[in-house]
Amino acid sequence: MRSLILLAPVVAAAMTVGTDFEGGSLGRIEQVSGTHFRLAVKAERDQDGRNRQATWYYFRADHAGAKELTLDIVDLPGEYNYQPNRGAITRDTPPVISYDNQTWKHVATFEYDPAEPELVLHILPKHSRFRIAHVPPYTAQNLGRLRSFALRHPAFHEQVIGKTVGGRDLVLWTVSAAPLSPDQPAVWLMFRQHSWEAGSSWAGEGALRALLRDDAEGRRLRQAIVWKIFPLCDPDGVARGGVRFNANGYDLNRNWDVEDARKMPEIAAQRDAVRARLRDGHTIALYFSLHNTETGEYLEGPPEQGGDGRFRPLAERFFKILSAETSFAPATPLRFADTTTTAGMCGRMTVVQGLYHDFRIPAFLMEQRISFNSKLGRLPEAPDRLAFGAELVAAIGKAIYSKD
Repeated sequence: MRSLILLAPVVAAAMTVGTDFEGGSLGRIEQVSGTHFRLAVKAERDQDGRNRQATWYYFRADHAGAKELTLDIVDLPGEYNYQPNRGAITRDTPPVISYDNQTWKHVATFEYDPAEPELVLHILPKHSRFRIAHVPPYTAQNLGRLRSFALRHPAFHEQVIGKTVGGRDLVLWTVSAAPLSPDQPAVWLMFRQHSWEAGSSWAGEGALRALLRDDAEGRRLRQAIVWKIFPLCDPDGVARGGVRFNANGYDLNRNWDVEDARKMPEIAAQRDAVRARLRDGHTIALYFSLHNTETGEYLEGPPEQGGDGRFRPLAERFFKILSAETSFAPATPLRFADTTTTAGMCGRMTVVQGLYHDFRIPAFLMEQRISFNSKLGRLPEAPDRLAFGAELVAAIGKAIYSKD
C-alpha cells in the first residue's frame, strides 16, 4: 500500500527594504502593496537644526519577485545655505542600481513629480536582491582595498593626523619619489569633505592610481611634485550614510574660519597638517578640494578681494587646462571665492577661503555635477570619475610647470 505524502505549499518570502550596511540610509519605509513602496530620504540638519539636507539614500531590496516594482523616493524638500528649496533629488538626478554591489548603472525608467515633490522609480528586477543609491557608493571598504594596493608601492606613505568625532582615523597620504626638500613644490588633494559626494572618492582613487603607475607619466609626477592627499575627510559620515555634516552637525566645508578641535576635530586636524608643513619651511604650490553637486559644475579659485592677484595667472591656466584636457564641463567661467556663503556669519568660510585667509595658499574647489555631462554625452558613472582622477593630476602638473 502506498503512503500519501502531503507537501506544504512553498510561500515566497515577501520583499523587504533595508539599510543595515555601511553607508545605508533611508527614513520612513512604507509598503503600499507587495510591489509598491514609499521610501523617505533620511535628511540631516546642522548644529543649529537648520540647512536640512536630503541628498543621500542607499538601500537594499531582498526577495524581489519578477513583477515590476514602484519605488517612490519622497520627503525631498530641504534648505541650503539657509535658503529653502524643493530638494536636490529631481528628474536630473536618477539613482544607480547594482546587482553585485560593484557595477552600478543608472535607473532607466522613472518619473519626477515636482508638485509633491517625489521621484518615482519603476524597477523590473533582474535578480531577487539589488541595491539602489543616489550615486555609486564609495565606502571605507573601497578605500581599504585602495590602501592595500598603495602600501605595496615605495613612494606611498601614510600618516594618521587625528581622530573624528566618532574615533575613526583621519589619514594623510604622501606620494613622492624624491627626498623631501623645502623648495620642492607640493600639491594637496582633498576628497570627500561631504560624505554623500562619493564621486569625489572615485576620482581620488583614479588620481592615486595614476600617481603610482610605473610609467613615464607616473614617475614624472612623483619626482617633480610632493603629493599630499586627504582621501576621506568624513569617515564617520560615510559609515552612517550621512550627507555633509560631521557627527556634531558641523559642515566640513564651512567652518574653516573656526578652530574647535572638540566640535570639529576633522577640520582642526587637516588645518594642523597644513600648518605643520608650512612651519617646516615647505611651500604649497596648489591645494585642491573636489566636490559633487547636482547640476552645476565649476572651478573656484582663491579670493582676490583684498589680495594682490598673484594667483590669477595660475587659476586661469589651471581652468584652461582642465577645460581643454579633461571631462570637466564648466557651467560658468572661472570663479573666485571672494565672499562666504552667508555674509557676516561666523563659521561659513570654505576650505578655499580659510586657507587663503590664514596662510595665503592658492586653494581651489571644484564642483562636478552628477547630472548629464555634455562632454561625456550621458550621466557620469564610476569609471568616468576614475578616469577624471588621472586627468586631474596630469592637469595639475601641467598647470604648475607651464607658463603659457
